[in-house]
Amino acid sequence: MVDEPWLQFITHCFIFYLLAASMASSQNQNQSNEVKALLDFKKNSIEADPKGFLEDWIWSPSSSSPCSWVGVSCSLTGEVSVLNFTNAGLIGRLHIDDLIVLENLQHLHLSGNSFSGNLFHDKASSYPCIIETLDLSFNNLSEPISETFFKSCESLASLNLSVNRLSGDFPSLFSDLPPSIEFLDISYNNLSGNLSTFEIKDCFKLFVLNLSNNALHGNGIPQSLTNCKLLENLDLSDNKLQDEIPAALSNLGNLKHLNLAHNNFSGNIPPELGTTCRTLVELDLSGNKLSSEFPETFKSCDSLQSLNLGNNQLSGHFLSTVISTLPKLEILQVPFNNISGAIPLSLGNLTKLQVLNLNSNAFSGNIPFNLCYSSSLQKLQLAGNFLSGPIPSDIGKCKNLRTIDFSLNNLNGTIPPNVWMLPHLSDLFIWGNSFSGEIPKDICLRQSNFEALILNNNLFSGKIPESIRHCKNLTWLSLSFNHLGGEIPAGIGNLQKLSILQLNHNSFIGKIPPELGNCKSLIWLDLNNNYFSGNIPSELASKAGIVFNNDRQWEYAFIRNEGEKDCNVINSLLYFEGIGLERLHGGFLDSNSCSAVRVYRGTVISTFTSNGSMIYLDLSFNLLFGSIPDSLSSMSHLQVLNLGHNRLTGTIPESLGSLRALGILDLSHNQLEGKIPTSFKFLSFLSDLDLSNNNLNGSILSEGQLETFPASRFENNTGLCGSPLPPCDSSKPQTDINPSTEKESNWFWLAAWIGFINGVIIGVCGGLILFQVKKQWFLKIFRITRWAETPSRR
Repeated sequence: MVDEPWLQFITHCFIFYLLAASMASSQNQNQSNEVKALLDFKKNSIEADPKGFLEDWIWSPSSSSPCSWVGVSCSLTGEVSVLNFTNAGLIGRLHIDDLIVLENLQHLHLSGNSFSGNLFHDKASSYPCIIETLDLSFNNLSEPISETFFKSCESLASLNLSVNRLSGDFPSLFSDLPPSIEFLDISYNNLSGNLSTFEIKDCFKLFVLNLSNNALHGNGIPQSLTNCKLLENLDLSDNKLQDEIPAALSNLGNLKHLNLAHNNFSGNIPPELGTTCRTLVELDLSGNKLSSEFPETFKSCDSLQSLNLGNNQLSGHFLSTVISTLPKLEILQVPFNNISGAIPLSLGNLTKLQVLNLNSNAFSGNIPFNLCYSSSLQKLQLAGNFLSGPIPSDIGKCKNLRTIDFSLNNLNGTIPPNVWMLPHLSDLFIWGNSFSGEIPKDICLRQSNFEALILNNNLFSGKIPESIRHCKNLTWLSLSFNHLGGEIPAGIGNLQKLSILQLNHNSFIGKIPPELGNCKSLIWLDLNNNYFSGNIPSELASKAGIVFNNDRQWEYAFIRNEGEKDCNVINSLLYFEGIGLERLHGGFLDSNSCSAVRVYRGTVISTFTSNGSMIYLDLSFNLLFGSIPDSLSSMSHLQVLNLGHNRLTGTIPESLGSLRALGILDLSHNQLEGKIPTSFKFLSFLSDLDLSNNNLNGSILSEGQLETFPASRFENNTGLCGSPLPPCDSSKPQTDINPSTEKESNWFWLAAWIGFINGVIIGVCGGLILFQVKKQWFLKIFRITRWAETPSRR
């Protein structure tokens, strides 16, 4: 009996050892199974691993645990619980079954890869799915989701399938969502079906539902959706939903974010929606066909911070009666509506307002003086209205203003000095008014944040100040169509980020500063219709076109005059965000005696990172003399070169034929001599060539594009012959163009400028432009690909 405690201790130790050994064996077996599952996944699902993300996924006897592998996280007991392959760049067909067998896997992140296939799961009976989080966003999934997946993954709480290529009928594909679902995002796919027929069986935990950017239709929301009492974020934007906005949405009493933008909803905004909006933080109803007023019931939305009602048909006085009473409003966007009258003074009561966008309505009268009672305002956008009078000096009190857009109004007077000196102001868009005065001599000495100074089509006078050299963040400078004069300061060459420089239609004199060649980002230079003299600087081609990449995406309009002599907006590139075409035609063009014009719209995105070049160079209608610099041939991306209407002499450089991207070449009305370079036969993208009114001689090339141009492009030279002019051996003197040739010329101009839009503007700001054209019938006349009709901006 003396030995019993000792024997008992030994027995317990032995039992503990056996248990530990058994657990270790079990854990080793489990880890071995996990290694096999992961390696099976790598073998079956990964066709390419360009980033080498899974290079260390190799089994070895010395390290049989996968917990140290990249992308693998384990629980405290050593089982794989999280796989994170976000943005790994993996390519292959997804076999998710190989991962389902991981018995403790709860979170699977596969976003930002190139997986195809679907969510098929055929091992449900042997390996129940316990995954709680599944993120497959930003992949290439296109096949229907297996019915067994949702039935087996009963613990699924978060599912993100956004930005894929899923198609099919949404109501049937997602009818078996598990009751555990809390987060569902299937935005940016190709799913279709009638949303009103969707039945979600149990959604008592659902708080985020994002179905945006699909092809769903219907005239209501699912009745079952009103049972999702915890729903906080509902996004149905960019679908094909129609009729009136369902009043049943008011049953979702916990909504914080509601987005119904860019559908076909019409009629009035339901007053019921405002009666239960005590929790609403963000409301976006933009891009529909909503009419009448914004209901007064929304006065109770005392939590509302962001409201977007843009691109509808709203009218009335709701800005003063409803909007001005919302104490927490930070973002107010109501552009492209039918609101008229004066801008309400009561908007000054919104002390937290950061963004005020009233673009493209019918506001008249003066700009209110009290918009800056709050110092929080960062963006003030009033473009495309009928406002008059001066800019109130009180705007200078908005110390946090970053963007001012007063473009295309009837404003006048001088810009208050304190506006020029706003410490954070980066974008000043005031084109298309009657502003006068001079650009401050100390511009950018006290603040140098300007990125865009769009001052064109006004009455500014004086000179470009020397201090412009300190505007080192400047990307777009437009001073065209003003009364400016003097010489261009050489210091402008310090502006390394300057991409677009427009000084055309002024009274500038002197030489074109060679320092412009130091502007490494300069790709659009328009100096036409001035009084520049001297030689064309060879330095213009030295370093232009690198383009500093940034996140800016400029919306533009390019206006092309189709032949009216009195129209003074020829070849105008305009900043055009927040302005409708009808406002342009209804005021700006009419006031400038322009009716036969075409307007092209698009968005420019910088893409050059190195080895770029200027893509648009217009020095026409000046007093330039000397020869054409041979260095221009190094601008390999040049698409428009206009040197017409100057006093240039010498021969046309043979090297210009190396400009293979050239679409427009105008050397007319100079004193050039010699023959047309034989290298011009390689200019296969040339859509407009004008060599008329020079002293050229010899035969017009029969190769390449040259003989496709009308005779008017070669007339009034001393000795040119050959098609389309009379044959070289003909004794018949050259005569004026007959009516049929003139008609040919008119059609040629249309074709040429179609080529221009398909070419040069595609290169603005370094390259890629998402470009669209308004006139669909162009497609029927010219074989141009990748064009689409411009959607209405209203």
